Amino acid sequence: MRWQGGRRSSNIEDRRGSSPSPAMGAGGAVMLLRILPWLLRSKFGRTVLIVGIVVIFGARMLGIDVLPLLLGTSSQPEVKRQIPPEEEELVDFVSVVLADTETTWQQQFQALGGTYKEPVLVLFSNSVSSACGLGQSAMGPFYCPADHKLYIDLTFYHDLKTRHQAPGDFAQAYVIAHEVGHHVQTLLGISAKVHAAKQKTSQKAANELSVRQELQADCFAGVWGHYANRERNMLEEGDLEEALVAASAIGDDRLQQQSRGYVTPDSFTHGSSEQRVRWFKKGFTSGSIEACDTFNAKDL
Repeated sequence: MRWQGGRRSSNIEDRRGSSPSPAMGAGGAVMLLRILPWLLRSKFGRTVLIVGIVVIFGARMLGIDVLPLLLGTSSQPEVKRQIPPEEEELVDFVSVVLADTETTWQQQFQALGGTYKEPVLVLFSNSVSSACGLGQSAMGPFYCPADHKLYIDLTFYHDLKTRHQAPGDFAQAYVIAHEVGHHVQTLLGISAKVHAAKQKTSQKAANELSVRQELQADCFAGVWGHYANRERNMLEEGDLEEALVAASAIGDDRLQQQSRGYVTPDSFTHGSSEQRVRWFKKGFTSGSIEACDTFNAKDL
């Protein structure tokens, strides 16, 4: 890929090397919610509340944080991870890829008469807090529609190259473009409709909806690749094949065969290797959002 001279996105949030911020402990939160109405109703309760606030702020002025003790959170310092120098080039790379997806989808939304709201890409190490819950490196990259953020531990790219046998910078770019595809689905209202439909159907039917949603995100990734290649000449010889190898490597059938030695299509949630390759190629060839209508396609 010809990416080195590209624009860097400003929508990067770097949380690498930090553990997730501790949240209020469940026990402390429940207790506080239970007693708060009583504290506010009675004169004695209000007095206790005022005294408690004074004690908390007084302790903080002395350098003592008593909130973790009261609410069941940890006051231990965050554990930092050493960031390998080679990761810094990857940060530049994903920033350029994200910026280029911004260019593509700004143009596409403008053509539809809308405005593209850019997502944020969060870089993390090991685990991360998101509006969708706790994310872990083992999950791979993911998108959270509740906060419009993409999350990736850059060590995933090592797994993509070694474990999945899908090396190459365009394979890495495909991963980002796929998650951006989920963001596009959220902005278009597709994700909300899929979520609502899943609540009213069987597990098998819900899985089928998930497959169609994931394949559409693959197709949207292909749409980005179409314009990155045609309008900005970012692709080099062999790049398209890298993306297709990556799409094939993370098909449900391939992953299930590798992990347990057999395949159960009814449990697919992302699509087979052949399907993922087909829909990425469809988006890449057409450059059209309309061509990515997996939900009305009779043959995936």
